[in-house]
Amino acid sequence: MEFVLTPPTAPPAPTPDGLAALHHVGITVSDLERSVRWYEEKLGMVQWMKESFPGGRTAGMMRPGTGVHLGLTQHDSGTGEEFAPQRTGLDHLTFAAGSLDELHGWRGHLASLGVECSEVREYKEPIVFALFTFTDPDGVALEVMHIAG
Repeated sequence: MEFVLTPPTAPPAPTPDGLAALHHVGITVSDLERSVRWYEEKLGMVQWMKESFPGGRTAGMMRPGTGVHLGLTQHDSGTGEEFAPQRTGLDHLTFAAGSLDELHGWRGHLASLGVECSEVREYKEPIVFALFTFTDPDGVALEVMHIAG
């Protein structure tokens, strides 16, 4: 891994202030009820909203006490194929751990629930960080990461 910060060749484009954080990420799922249960049982999220729209249904999920929000959407025209990070669109979604102990705690928790997780990988360069990976029921690539400092 290489840390790359290229100096701008021109001033940044003028924009309004804000956009300091993501509000939520929407993930297409093949079975909405199964995915809602999985995110509740495995990640401690709660469903805070549901909506039907022409062509599908959405569940809004949140992790209480955090700013983490996800939208899970099942499209009526969905093909049911498994997630593939090689296709244009979402590659993976990473949750932040506040400490290395918290990261290891989440890995232990998920593994105890039968979620197949990678080993924790620790890196010293270009910055000090650690992470592990796992997938949701549709194969969406997920990570938990801690950056030291």
